[in-house]
Amino acid sequence: MGKYEELAKNIVKEVGGKENVNDLTNCITRLRFKLKDESKANTDVLKNMDGVVTVMQAGGQYQVVIGNHVSDVRKDVDTVLGVLEPDTNVGPKGNLFDQFVDMISGIFQPILAPLSAAGMLKGVNAILAFALGSGFSASPTYAVFNAMGDGLFLLLPIFIGYTAMKKFGGSPFLGMMIASSLVYTGFIDGSATALFAEGGGLNFFGIPFSIPVAGYGSTVMPIIAATAFGAFLEKQLSKIIPDVVKLFLVPFFTALITVPLTFLVIGPVMNIVSDGLGSALLAVQTFNPILFGAILGFSWQVLVMFGMHWALIPFAIIALSQGQPTALLTPSGSVSFAQTGAVLAVMLKTKNAKLKELSIPAFISGLFGVTEPAIYGITLPRKKPFWASCIVGAFTGAISMGLGIKGYQMGGLGIFRYTSSITPEGDMKYAIYSMLLDLAAITAGFALAWMIGFKDDEPTLQLSKEEAKLVATGKGPKTQLSKTPNHEEEIFAPIAGKVTPLSEAGDAVFAEGLMGKGLVIEPTEDLVLAPFDGTVMTLFPTKHAIGLISDNGTELLIHIGIDTVQLDGKYFEAFVEQNATVKKGDKLIAFDQAEIKKAGYKTEIPIIITNTPDYHDIIPTTQPSVKAGDDLITTIAQA
Repeated sequence: MGKYEELAKNIVKEVGGKENVNDLTNCITRLRFKLKDESKANTDVLKNMDGVVTVMQAGGQYQVVIGNHVSDVRKDVDTVLGVLEPDTNVGPKGNLFDQFVDMISGIFQPILAPLSAAGMLKGVNAILAFALGSGFSASPTYAVFNAMGDGLFLLLPIFIGYTAMKKFGGSPFLGMMIASSLVYTGFIDGSATALFAEGGGLNFFGIPFSIPVAGYGSTVMPIIAATAFGAFLEKQLSKIIPDVVKLFLVPFFTALITVPLTFLVIGPVMNIVSDGLGSALLAVQTFNPILFGAILGFSWQVLVMFGMHWALIPFAIIALSQGQPTALLTPSGSVSFAQTGAVLAVMLKTKNAKLKELSIPAFISGLFGVTEPAIYGITLPRKKPFWASCIVGAFTGAISMGLGIKGYQMGGLGIFRYTSSITPEGDMKYAIYSMLLDLAAITAGFALAWMIGFKDDEPTLQLSKEEAKLVATGKGPKTQLSKTPNHEEEIFAPIAGKVTPLSEAGDAVFAEGLMGKGLVIEPTEDLVLAPFDGTVMTLFPTKHAIGLISDNGTELLIHIGIDTVQLDGKYFEAFVEQNATVKKGDKLIAFDQAEIKKAGYKTEIPIIITNTPDYHDIIPTTQPSVKAGDDLITTIAQA
C-alpha cells in the first residue's frame, strides 16, 4: 500500500466498513461513496479526521473531500476495500433530480480528465496552426495532434458505453460492444447506403432504420439510453438462462436485442430528446445572456459543493462533441479565481499563523481550478469571504456572456482552461478575454473580501478534533490571547472525587497526553468550581467543557465526561459566559451525573494543562481523592 494506508483504513472504517460500501468513484478532490446505509457512517468523526477536508452528502453519494491528492488516497482505499460486494437490492436514493445527478456524475466523472486532455490538445494544435501558418495545417504533425484531440470525441460512445453500463449495473465490456456497433464505420462511410440502396436502404429483417448523416460517433444520449436498457435486459436474462451456458448466451441475447432496438427506436428517439434539451438550454441563454451569466456565476460554487453542476456538464460535452461551440459553462470560468482572491485576502489579513499556513496551499490549488480546500478550509467557515467570491463570480459570469466568450473544446481547470476558448482557426481573442477576466476576478475577490472582512481565528486552547471542528465551523467559541506563564502556581480541585492518572482516561487523545499533562477526577458531586482566579477562555455552547486562563498564565481545560459533546448541552448548566472574569470557588458548570450515565456516557473529568510546553514541570497530586478546593496540580514555569 502507499503512504495513505492509515488514512485509507480509517476512512473505510468510518464509512461503515467494507460491507457498507456499494461503489466508490472519485473526482478531482473527492472520494464519492455509494453506501448501503449512510446512517452507519460516522460523519462527525470523518469531518475531524486528519487528511479529510470535510464530508458532503448529495445526489445519493457520500462524498469525502480529500484535496488535490485524492487519486493517491483512492488507490489505498481501493486496496483496503478489495473486491466489493454490492447490494443489488438497494434501489436509487433521493429524489429524481438527485438520481439524475448521481447517474450523470457516475458516467462522466471517469472520462472527464481524458476529455479535458483531448480538448487541450486540440487547443495546442490550433495555437501551432495559427503561429506556424497554413503549412503546419497540412503537415503530418498537425494530423497526429488532430487524431489525439478528435479521436476520443469520435469514439466517445465507446467510452460512455463502458462507464454507463458499469453505472447501471451491467457488464462494462458488453456496453463497449453495444457502443462499437453504433460507431461502426461501415454504416456512415457511404458504402452501406450504396450497397443496400436497391433494397430500400438500411433495415433489420425488413424494418427500416436510418442513421444520422454523421453517424452516432460523438453522441451521448443514445448510448446512455442503450446501456440502461442493455443492463436491465442483461440482469433479466441472467435470472432465466442456465448457469452452464450463461457466460456466452447472456451477452449474446443482450446484444442481439439491444443493438437492433437502438438502431430502430432508442437512437432516433434519444437524438430528438438531446436536440430538444440542447435547444431549451440555448433558449435560456439567448433570452438574457447577461442574467444567465450572473445567476450561474453566483451559484456555481454552491452547485459544485453539492455536485449539482453535473446536471449541466453533459450538455456542454454534447455540443462540443458535435463540433458546436458552447457558452453553457462560460460563466463558471472565472469563479475559481474570485475564490482564490478571497483566500489571498484571508491569508494576508489573518493574525492566526495556522490559518495563514493553511491558506497557502489553498491559494495555489485555486489557481489550477481546484477550490474545495479553499471553500471548506478557509472561506466558507468564515462566511463573508465565501459570499464575496460568489458576488464577484456573478459579475464575471455576466461579463463573460456579454463578451461572447465560448468554449470550442473541452479544457482543463483554472489556468489550463484557456485553450478551450481558442477557435479552430487559432483565434485567441476569447482566450485573452478569459485571462483578463480571471485577473479581474482574483483582484476583485481579494479587494471585496478584504473590505468586508471576517472574524479572525484567535489562538485557542488545544481541543479534541470534534471540539476544534465546532470552532472552525463557527459553532464554537473564540478565545482570548494566551498569557505568558508566571512562576509557580497551584491549581485547586474544581470538584470532589477520586483521582486517577491521565493515562487511564477513557479517551485516547487525553490518555496519550496529546493535549497536555494533567489528571482525571471521577466526580462525586455535580458542580464544577473555578480552580483559580482568572478568565473564561473557552466555553462551548454544549457546556460540556470549559477552558480557563489564570491570572498567572496557566491554561486549563476541564472536560466533563467523554464524548459528551454529543449530548448537545443536555444535562449541563453554565453559570458563566465567554470572557467572564472568575474568582477561585465561583460556580462554573452544573451537570446531572446520573442522567449522563443513563445516556451511556462516562462522567470522568479530564483536567488538562493545555500549555504544558510552557512549563518546566507539572506535578499532579498524589492523593487518591480530593475535595473541591484541595491542592490538585502544581505548575512550575520555565526559568
